[in-house]
Amino acid sequence: MSRSLSDVRAFEAHATDAELDDLRARLAAARLPEAETVRGAPPGPGRWEQGVPLADLAGLVEYWRTGYDWRAFEARLHRAGQFRTTVDGLGIHFLHRRSDRADATPLLMTHGWPGSVAEFIDVVDELADPADPDAPAFHVVAPSLPGFGYSDKPATTGWGTERIAAAWVELMGRLGHDRFLAHGGDWGGNITTVLGGRFPGHVLGVHSTFAEAPPGLTTDGLTPDERRWTEETRHFWRHRAAYAKQQATRPQTIGYALVDSPVGLLAWILDKFAEWSDTEDSPFETISRDRLLDNVTLYWLTRTGASAARIYYESHNSVDPALRVDVPAAVTMYPRDIEKTPRPWAEQRYRRIVRWRTPEAGGHFPSLEVPGYFVQDLREGLAAVLAAAGR
Repeated sequence: MSRSLSDVRAFEAHATDAELDDLRARLAAARLPEAETVRGAPPGPGRWEQGVPLADLAGLVEYWRTGYDWRAFEARLHRAGQFRTTVDGLGIHFLHRRSDRADATPLLMTHGWPGSVAEFIDVVDELADPADPDAPAFHVVAPSLPGFGYSDKPATTGWGTERIAAAWVELMGRLGHDRFLAHGGDWGGNITTVLGGRFPGHVLGVHSTFAEAPPGLTTDGLTPDERRWTEETRHFWRHRAAYAKQQATRPQTIGYALVDSPVGLLAWILDKFAEWSDTEDSPFETISRDRLLDNVTLYWLTRTGASAARIYYESHNSVDPALRVDVPAAVTMYPRDIEKTPRPWAEQRYRRIVRWRTPEAGGHFPSLEVPGYFVQDLREGLAAVLAAAGR
């Protein structure tokens, strides 16, 4: 590795009082549109047909302004252990929760959009130092993607998933983790796939909630449930993915609203948490308001609405069709995720799947929606991966 541990420095997130006052003032002065014309619909998905309902957003804005405590989340980040280092010319922020266990295995966890390291804040302690002494333990490293959170914003093009994966290998080596496990979902799953496929000398194995198959596969031979998965995924990309097309083609344009308006940013992200979670009406059936606001406030204070959106410009549909993953892989397909891949398709890319699970509950944000199951599933999946890797 080109740099040493001395290049890693401790970091503490701390917004100024002026920044928090400015946020509250903007929230107080927000101009909201009229209510959606489907507001008479009963509770359920139909109420969100035109996007975030006015009553839901107005109530959350008021709580954000008067009740939410950013300082509590800053303290959580500090307890987890925050650091920064420069990799490939870009400053990278990351959580590094070292285990006290001598038998702990390094684990790299990569988030996606519209998430952040806030997705992992409730699970890092239990992964690093489990209450059950027989459970596996991990040295958890959770970086903020380039352009997200307290990582630097790329000033040039080129920071796609392949470059990020290479940077993560450099980062882990710098921390003394030359061989490690990798987990991810959403963009984190994409990057985890690249890690397993491009860097088998460093990656012991992978666990993913996102197992994108190579293109052009036929539905012949799939079960009815697997065919339904492919139809749901196709419907999502044809009818519910305008956000991705916007961010892949014009991230700068939407970026002005996301960086200038906290209400605009909140609505843009809340819409996805609502639609992609395993809930009937509101994401807050399973995810706390505070944790969602931790995530949104992190975007706001770091002014990363535009820079985070650019990962779509850099990497949308960019996975090499020929990429194959030969390290052991564990895959979990949550029932309400937005993109579910049948196992026969996934096996065309991940050629050593050692564990496959389809739980009964959970959506796109399982570490927030079903954290207990998520931790147990991750442990069991990585245990299977390590056994297959001979560890």
